[in-house]
Amino acid sequence: MRDDNCIFCKLAAGEIPTHTIYEDDRFRVILDAAPASRGHALILPKEHFADLYEIDAETAGGAMQLAKRLAGTMTKALGCDGLNLVQNNGEVAGQTVFHFHLHIIPRYKNMKNDDILHWSHENFMEEEMEEICQDIAKELR
Repeated sequence: MRDDNCIFCKLAAGEIPTHTIYEDDRFRVILDAAPASRGHALILPKEHFADLYEIDAETAGGAMQLAKRLAGTMTKALGCDGLNLVQNNGEVAGQTVFHFHLHIIPRYKNMKNDDILHWSHENFMEEEMEEICQDIAKELR
């Protein structure tokens, strides 16, 4: 299914020109138009899913398998020193386009955006950690 009002649906379908680095029947991988680093790419499913909550397990797994393949290829081709996989869900988490997409961000020593994914750490008491653990585990059952 596709959303005719979704810019990423249009990008994934090839209706808007992109720098496409890979395409198959389920995904299009494009260079990000506003990259955080050299080679920053987006894995876009051709089917519309707003976020991780909506995407089916098979497509999500396919996106991760493609990310694994691209990680090795991009590291070799670009000479990056590492990379980040980033997938945001919800506005509060930094999602600005509500079409599931996975960022592959090559990282280079001494790069300009070297603090791209830093956050301050929080501390929780042991009792709080146990409660959080139990709450999540209970929902998994």
